[in-house]
Amino acid sequence: MELLSLTEDELDELIKRVETGSLQQGDADIIRAMVDAVKVLSQSVNDKAVSIKRLLGMVFGSKTEKKAIVTNKKGTAGTCKKKKKGHGKRSADDFTGANKVAVAHDTLTHKDPCPLCLKGIVYRQKKPGVVIHFTGHAPIKATVYETEKLRCNLCGEVFTAQAPDNRNGRTYDPSAMAMMAIFRYGYGLPWNRLEKLQESMGVPLPASTQWEKTEAAANLIHPVFNELVRQAAQGDILHNDDTTMKILSLIKENQDKTADDRTGMFTTGIISQTFDNQQIALFYTGRNHAGENIAQIFGLRDKGRHPPIQMCDALSRNITEAFKSILCNCLTHARRNFVNMYDNFPDECTHVIEILADVYHNDDQAKKQAMAPDQRLVYHQEHSGPLMKNLRSWLDKQIDEHLVEPNSGLGKAINYMLKHWLELTRFLSVPGAPLDNNICERSLKQSILHRKNSLFYKTKHGACIGDIFMSLIQTCNLMRVNP
Repeated sequence: MELLSLTEDELDELIKRVETGSLQQGDADIIRAMVDAVKVLSQSVNDKAVSIKRLLGMVFGSKTEKKAIVTNKKGTAGTCKKKKKGHGKRSADDFTGANKVAVAHDTLTHKDPCPLCLKGIVYRQKKPGVVIHFTGHAPIKATVYETEKLRCNLCGEVFTAQAPDNRNGRTYDPSAMAMMAIFRYGYGLPWNRLEKLQESMGVPLPASTQWEKTEAAANLIHPVFNELVRQAAQGDILHNDDTTMKILSLIKENQDKTADDRTGMFTTGIISQTFDNQQIALFYTGRNHAGENIAQIFGLRDKGRHPPIQMCDALSRNITEAFKSILCNCLTHARRNFVNMYDNFPDECTHVIEILADVYHNDDQAKKQAMAPDQRLVYHQEHSGPLMKNLRSWLDKQIDEHLVEPNSGLGKAINYMLKHWLELTRFLSVPGAPLDNNICERSLKQSILHRKNSLFYKTKHGACIGDIFMSLIQTCNLMRVNP
């Protein structure tokens, strides 16, 4: 764009000539340049607004992206479900970890005469009454055994009672070590915070001791982690994604690196699924990107197995060319581009969001009916195929007929979808192909929770310990097993 410099008097004269209709030679070029400048500024403001919106989402947490909330419309297929009224009280059967104490009636027993009518006989009911009493105590409890000592008054020999299970000094039950790891890597509670909580409850547990016992537990379960990795490599679907993470020892290394050296740090989340819905979660923290980490998983895959389906977003660092896979891209990522631009292009974005809502509604129906991969493929081809075909025609029309500026936010959203159309629509051609990468993003929240509370790992070794425990804990959560 050619840079024009006009004084305030020259601008006033131009406005007067426009008002009187007496334009001079060169005025058209000035007006055209001003219009172009307004278009560029408008686009910059829109892009900046979207960037600020994303930043606010990163800082304060993004709001829901459900269609009913984004478009302020309700009642169409694929909208969010109605919230249940109230949550109700939890059943006594839910308290699986509570101590249960049987309380007998203080005056009556089974088959006693009825004290009210004096004629009947009372019988014990199968379902007892329930009273639930809550007490507070330290997350990790301790028992102090005071072993009796007896001393001979003649020879001086001391005889000490033996503690249960031949315990001596300070011992840590495996359940205590597991709780330390679950608090730290399952719920993001820093060591020093648990230390203060334990101390306030009268059961001191220093942060250094927590780390020492958790590290020892990691050595015990490392073979389990290795087996998880081996089994994950055999999965039918592999999801992967990255999130940033800090490791203090690597940050220190960055001070000595050159501009060409890699300085970034990431936690990669990988979810391996089979078609019968067996799921394994793996976490890797370090300098490697998701694509490099998943390449290691591919390397352990049994020879002769069919290429797995790989689901990720369209970033090049999420993909590896070292091994063959059926690449799918996340439809939610493509949809999110239109959600972010909804305020600027409400009609166009609503059109896209509503079509995708119907596609997701079809996918929900396939899940509810527990369809096999081949059945689900046929169902999507029949019900979602026409929807996606109409969407593709609409997207092409916007670009081909110049109905949208290619460099605008909407134009970029459309071009992203067109560029990755094949990978975004694998569910219409590949049995079992997922629509999105949401399961991996949800699992990465465990790592993000750790980052929010603890900010960083101290060393690569500490990050490795965290990866082992997070992998096992999240795998348990996915399979609904108590970690």
